[in-house]
Amino acid sequence: MRLIEARNLEKTYEDGDVATHALRGVSFSIDQGEFVAVMGPSGSGKSTLLHLLGFLDRPTRGAYFFEGKNRNDYTDDESARIRNEKLGFVFQTFNLLPRTSVLENVKLPLLYSDVPEKEWDERAHSAIADVGLSHRISHEPSQLSGGERQRVAIARALVTKPEVIFADEPTGNLDSMSGKQVMGLLQALNEKGGHTIVLITHETYTARHARRALYIKDGNIEKDEMISEHLAADSFIK
Repeated sequence: MRLIEARNLEKTYEDGDVATHALRGVSFSIDQGEFVAVMGPSGSGKSTLLHLLGFLDRPTRGAYFFEGKNRNDYTDDESARIRNEKLGFVFQTFNLLPRTSVLENVKLPLLYSDVPEKEWDERAHSAIADVGLSHRISHEPSQLSGGERQRVAIARALVTKPEVIFADEPTGNLDSMSGKQVMGLLQALNEKGGHTIVLITHETYTARHARRALYIKDGNIEKDEMISEHLAADSFIK
């Protein structure tokens, strides 16, 4: 099933008389269950594309369809519900609450969801177990390694059972071993959990953990291809 479709997406930022064209007519689609890496150097338009696909911004021109419905046809309330219930976000900087336990960090998205409160603990415990951190459930972020913090961020993204996980440079602040573990976890969520993964990265090595790559430069898609030399990493999900 086609989950995401971009048709001639453009995004222009205006600053007085200066117009910056971040995206210049981008078109592609992503099916449910795919693992796609969006690659490109700094300033290529990767982050802008993530903001559009993640319902964090609207295009200047063109159309973005999610589950067959035009993004511009969603109200602000519907957009917020999509972000909370159907999209999960993992960022390079983790974005965890510092003096809050792993459990409470993971439960945070449920505060803004329609999930009954009586199910919050069960959902959070399950998501934390999925990333192999049940033994750290009462710890605060300062007591965790960088790799463990990112796994908490992934659990937080999973707790609402989203359709898509957007991972924005998820290994950027990690050592190589922790980075491999995080990529193995994302692979398992895709292959065994059925989640659609959209990975934003500038690293060729990291992108090779995906199955398909979109190469973006100067706001244009230069290439869209399957990854032939696919890398498999160790996973916490068995």
